[in-house]
Amino acid sequence: MMKRLLGILLLVLGGQCFAEPTQVQYLSGTDKDHRVDWEFFVDGGRNSGAWKKIPVPSNWEMEGFGTYRYSNDWEKDPAPDKTGIYRYQFNVPAGWRGKQVDIVFGASMTDTLVKVNGQTAGAVHQGGFYEFRYDISRLLKPGEANQLEVTVNRYSANASVNRAERSSDFWLFSGIYRPVWLEAKPPINIERVSLDATHTGDFEADVFLAGAAAGKVVARVSTLQGKALGKEMRAEVIDGRAHVRGHFDRVVPWSAEQPQRYQVRFQLMDGARVAHEVSKVIGFRTIELRPRDGVYVNGAKVRLKGSNRHTIWPTSGRASSKELSYLDAKLMKEMNMNAVRMSHYPPDAHFLDVADELGLYVIDELTGWQKAYDTDVSTPLVKELVQRDQHHPSIVFWANGNEGGFNRELDKLYPQWDAQKRPVIHPWENFGGIDTAHYPTFNCCATSLFNGRDVFMPTEFLHGLYDGGAGASLNDWWNAMLANPLSAGGFIWAFADEGIVRDDRNGAIDVAGNLAPDGIVGPYRQKEGSFFAVKKIWSPVYLPLSEMASLPATFDGKVTLENRYDFTNLNQVKLGWKLVRFGREAGHTVVAQGSVKAPDAAPGMRGIASIALPRDWARQDALYFTATGPDGREIYTWSWMIASPQQIAERLLATRAPAPASSAGNTVATLTELADGYRLQSGALSVVINKSTGYLRELKKSGVVAPLTNGPRLVAGKAELKSIQASRDGDDVLVAAEYTGNLRKVKWRLSAAGTLSVNYGYQMEGSKYVGALGVTFDYPEAEVKSMRWLGRGPYRAWKNRTQGVEFDVWQKDYNDTVSGLSWNYPEFKGFHDKVYWAALATSNLPITFVNHADDIALGVFTPKEASGAGFEPKASHVDFPPGDISFLNAILPIGTKFHPPAELGPSAQQARTPNLGIWLENTIDIIVGDAKP
Repeated sequence: MMKRLLGILLLVLGGQCFAEPTQVQYLSGTDKDHRVDWEFFVDGGRNSGAWKKIPVPSNWEMEGFGTYRYSNDWEKDPAPDKTGIYRYQFNVPAGWRGKQVDIVFGASMTDTLVKVNGQTAGAVHQGGFYEFRYDISRLLKPGEANQLEVTVNRYSANASVNRAERSSDFWLFSGIYRPVWLEAKPPINIERVSLDATHTGDFEADVFLAGAAAGKVVARVSTLQGKALGKEMRAEVIDGRAHVRGHFDRVVPWSAEQPQRYQVRFQLMDGARVAHEVSKVIGFRTIELRPRDGVYVNGAKVRLKGSNRHTIWPTSGRASSKELSYLDAKLMKEMNMNAVRMSHYPPDAHFLDVADELGLYVIDELTGWQKAYDTDVSTPLVKELVQRDQHHPSIVFWANGNEGGFNRELDKLYPQWDAQKRPVIHPWENFGGIDTAHYPTFNCCATSLFNGRDVFMPTEFLHGLYDGGAGASLNDWWNAMLANPLSAGGFIWAFADEGIVRDDRNGAIDVAGNLAPDGIVGPYRQKEGSFFAVKKIWSPVYLPLSEMASLPATFDGKVTLENRYDFTNLNQVKLGWKLVRFGREAGHTVVAQGSVKAPDAAPGMRGIASIALPRDWARQDALYFTATGPDGREIYTWSWMIASPQQIAERLLATRAPAPASSAGNTVATLTELADGYRLQSGALSVVINKSTGYLRELKKSGVVAPLTNGPRLVAGKAELKSIQASRDGDDVLVAAEYTGNLRKVKWRLSAAGTLSVNYGYQMEGSKYVGALGVTFDYPEAEVKSMRWLGRGPYRAWKNRTQGVEFDVWQKDYNDTVSGLSWNYPEFKGFHDKVYWAALATSNLPITFVNHADDIALGVFTPKEASGAGFEPKASHVDFPPGDISFLNAILPIGTKFHPPAELGPSAQQARTPNLGIWLENTIDIIVGDAKP
């Protein structure tokens, strides 16, 4: 009896040992960084008319062949490189004889004819973004050399494919840009699986078989480490299909916050032998769109915080890699995004693997930029899309086209291939119970969005262009979305500038004028200012105290936290704090630090964290407060000033070295009246104030000119000199000017210690809409080399994008960056928020400005705007105030690609003065350093 049992056991184990998974052999490389050379011929454009080598996968434009095209390449001016022909010789193992062997193309642009050993593998594949395959078993010569020939037409013989894919607002590429491989399976095999694993632990899967009308399918769910979960599931094969089902207790549901994954292994049994097996990585997740209610994941209402992502890299076009997928997904998570829309085509499969792993909700899209495929050509494309991607828990919506590119006959096909019956959306349209309107204005619309009854989720909004859009005005939108229970979030356009390296332009990066520099990050993923604004605004931990720039004297260490997670309790978050001091050099010194116990606060609730402040906390300069998520990733670090501008100014003055005496040995400041001005002198410092304006006319030290002039004049408002007089005040000398109009006073003081200061005050009328407010000076931009400052940074700010910049001593070199065209970030020029002091390194005399008043923004020169035909900034244009170095009480907003600030949220509107008017005053210390020896 024991021998019999042992024999049965060995037979079973032997059957298990001979389980046969699908064997894979790559014919191309695996990604953009690991490629294989094939023979290649293209019929037009660069390097055409001769057989050469090309690495595969790649877009042939990015390898020196053919022509570059954006938007359209087939209608009025067809690209000359219509056809590319590939050849590659390969061997397959002799042991593959008798197996089913498929050749699989990850994607190819566009019409693709495949021949093996001179024989056609199947019908021409049409559609450039989809995985397709042919059974080439009958064409192969196992154990011998085989010849592959692939003919690719960049634009399709089917006009609807061209309208859907190649009349669009993105770069048009060509060729075999995703990997090509062989799959060998036994003739009786698992063809595909469509599964549904819900957050409650219920599991169902339809297993479709090839060559097997009967038999059994066994399925086993385990952790990724191989630990079995529950019992195995078994089902009989009936008419080539098996339906397995089961229930698993205590599963950890998949969500963007906790992307718990499992593995399910399906085995096709041939008696006691495992004939074939297939594994899928899955997550137990439920997605629901509840009409007039919201989007629910695992029974909890969620808001999607995402951007639109093109698959693109500057040197490889649409050819990608898993490393690039990780890079992009991690940048999204760093911005506290939880979602991404695939625009406007399905991504590489590895991006979905990464989204499953890191936690991103995905909209997976059938192409159709603004025109739809016809039904005949698109029916198999829907099948290819859904079959490849169906098992990914990250996918929560299917998108059937974009902005009118909807073939409505396809809507019913998605649930036929998808066991989960995910919602199908039409991005731009109110369809299926969700309004995905693109680029609405903030106050839109009378009966929809914030004023409607339907769930709304703009799949494109706040269109970036150069430095506009994206993070600008996002705070207004997000606050309104949080306040409206019908909001399901939204997707910023776009994640990255779509720029490519042009070898016909000496390696310049081309973003197609103003068509493609729309990103939050640059072509090489350089972070723009909006990156950090989005990071702060979409933080799942919100601090009401973060609306303040400084701590009140009564601060007791208690910080209120609002939980904006969908699933995570705040007690899973780590909190830390630092008290810091600032010096003259970049950075800060930590004088005290510690951790804080996070409160027990469920999603949507608030709690209080208490910092054990040392007794001398109020004598420090600033407080930093950091939240770190359960995944170990920094959520955000907030900062507040403790020291006032006046305190910082007094400390800087006290630590400043005394001014050297003049050649005459003077120890007091002197005053000399000139015909058209007043000369103030202290030691080596000489100042001339213009008698007719009261403004600075000349500034010298040791005979070297510091070319700061013509200020402080108003950037807006009137000023007419009423009187000017000079006097002494002890060892100091003064020049005081009074004005009529908005500017009322300018008072210059040069101390015996060599400190020049100017106090100014101006009055603005009540109930008046204003743009920028403040004063400015002239200074030659060419003289400036770098800037170091204490204030919020390191990026510039806009009136509607003050988030994402925090207090520190920052430093950056001069640059003349045009955001989206040159990517030298952070930009040097523009508005810098809440500046305490700033030091300019120049080609002659360094100069430092120290503010005594609160909330002064420093305007540094006028940012260069894109110009020329096709590069216009559109609604992101800003009319900057006059002047070079400005001290501002109000700064300007920036628009998006399509909407000027007036059509955005409250923070983008013109400021209005109080009904009774407003008096604004500041004192600036102007410290001139020594010339370089």
